[in-house]
Amino acid sequence: MMESLFYLASLVAVMATVAALTRANAAHALIYLIVSLLAVAVLFFLMGAPFAAALEIVIYAGAIMVLFVFVIMMLNLGESGTAREQEWLAGRNWIVPGFMAGLLLLELMLALRHGAGTTSGVAVSPKAVGLALFGPYVLAVEIASMLLLAALVGAYHLGRRFIVRREQR
Repeated sequence: MMESLFYLASLVAVMATVAALTRANAAHALIYLIVSLLAVAVLFFLMGAPFAAALEIVIYAGAIMVLFVFVIMMLNLGESGTAREQEWLAGRNWIVPGFMAGLLLLELMLALRHGAGTTSGVAVSPKAVGLALFGPYVLAVEIASMLLLAALVGAYHLGRRFIVRREQR
């Protein structure tokens, strides 16, 4: 039972990732990327790592994706941006990602019912993860945060230059 749930979540993750990579619209790609990250969280849970699954949802599918949404919103300023946002919010754009997310929710409920997510190994507390991240791996954490900050600043400047050129015409 758990093996079939694992393969189903893997299939959803691969399909959502391919859909995210093939979308020309950044907002649509972002929606599929969020579904892909949720599928990876379900995979973590099914492998017996509920803390990693929670971190995947809170950090990646939550905080970083909200940051991407804000960057997309900054790049789409102007009169034409409002019309584009209305098109992006159309219900037909949410059918497939909504179905995939619903499938992942159903998988998670089935896994909880059948006792998945429990490990026979050593449980790792959030304190131990924090001590490891900000102990021997503090340099990697700081480099990743600087990379994300540089990407945000670069996206802002690229978008600002594009908007300034469009307003000068």
